[in-house]
Amino acid sequence: MAAPPLPRRTDRPGDRRPRRAVAWAAALGVAVLAACTPGGAGGDATPSAPPSPAATPQAPATTPADGPTTPAPDPVPAVETPRFLLATEAESDGLAIVDPTIREGSAVVDRIEVGAAPWGVAVHAPTMRAYVSTAQGVAVVDLATRERVDLLPYRDAPARVAFGEYRRGGMGIAVSPDGARVHVAVHRGDSSTLETIDVASREVVASTPVGLRPFDVLVAADGSEVYTVDHDAFSVHVVDTTTFEARRIEVAPFGTDGGLASFEKPHYAVLDDDGSLLLPYQGRVLVRLDPATGTTTTVASVADSHQHGVARAPDGRVVVVGNGPFGNATGGPNVTVLDPATRAEQVAPLTRRHETVTTWTDPATGRPSAVLAGGYTQAEAWDGATVVDLGTLDTYEIQIPGRPQVVVPLPEGPAA
Repeated sequence: MAAPPLPRRTDRPGDRRPRRAVAWAAALGVAVLAACTPGGAGGDATPSAPPSPAATPQAPATTPADGPTTPAPDPVPAVETPRFLLATEAESDGLAIVDPTIREGSAVVDRIEVGAAPWGVAVHAPTMRAYVSTAQGVAVVDLATRERVDLLPYRDAPARVAFGEYRRGGMGIAVSPDGARVHVAVHRGDSSTLETIDVASREVVASTPVGLRPFDVLVAADGSEVYTVDHDAFSVHVVDTTTFEARRIEVAPFGTDGGLASFEKPHYAVLDDDGSLLLPYQGRVLVRLDPATGTTTTVASVADSHQHGVARAPDGRVVVVGNGPFGNATGGPNVTVLDPATRAEQVAPLTRRHETVTTWTDPATGRPSAVLAGGYTQAEAWDGATVVDLGTLDTYEIQIPGRPQVVVPLPEGPAA
């Protein structure tokens, strides 16, 4: 039986107090998320790099397909469509429940305190549990009651709580298909590890060294492997979930020159149906990585924009956030919808920069959309998200306080 719909918010749009009592408190601070390099505030460049030029919106572009364009997916019945999204409030301590149909005032209809500086969120729909990587530990959220029920400690927890892209603590996170384990990337300053936590015992059963600052963590469909996307190491680590042995695969289609100052580094990935990882780079190529062999192939892109978040649409196309002219990318902020099979691509300019993206279907119209979170780890983070119609590429903005970092669909709950 599906969970009952959440009531619409009745407090003032600016009132961000939780709707229920909680038994913990978290520090609040730092008004702007850090840049993509230590001490920076304007991108993946070093602090001494000059500010990027103002982004110029570009006209929508379409590349010719190698075959017929994939038709738009059939509308999804409203009864099967999650109405709400979950968004981590990176500048605060909350997990927001968001109704993307609310265009006036705050789109947050409920809020759960989870711990300071939350980054990623992973959902296990069969148990209606969400796992949030905060600076303090992994928050366990009961999505049926809308409350935090546990905080799973890291093996090496940060000595102090901080905010921003470079704060130490949890980053990318994924939950095993059976819901028994949580895999969370923990940034330690000069090193990073993948901690595997047994949910029942609350213990870290393995801590595996991986590349520096893993923005994203993904788990294979059968749960046999976990993948970390190591932003500052130009790599993906493949971790065996039985032996916890790790293999490093360098993924650097434009080389590694510049090191930490480079913009041509990986950020996020998505799994394709065949188990390969799809990683966007600079609006120039989409890299397909075979984790078994370490081989890569590329699909060309005309987006020409420094890219971060990526998601898959119901029809298999990928939706990628572009953030403007950084490194070898010269175009403005945009969103691109690319079919890896046919290579057909649509690009639409945006007026703001974003960090991550998820797909969502409007329950009233059945139209598939993308929702781009504004909690940007470079400059120009903002309190909101952009909703993009995947058929027309029309957009509108919604308000989400607290710099939303990661957005994912909120499941309706297991069937009775």
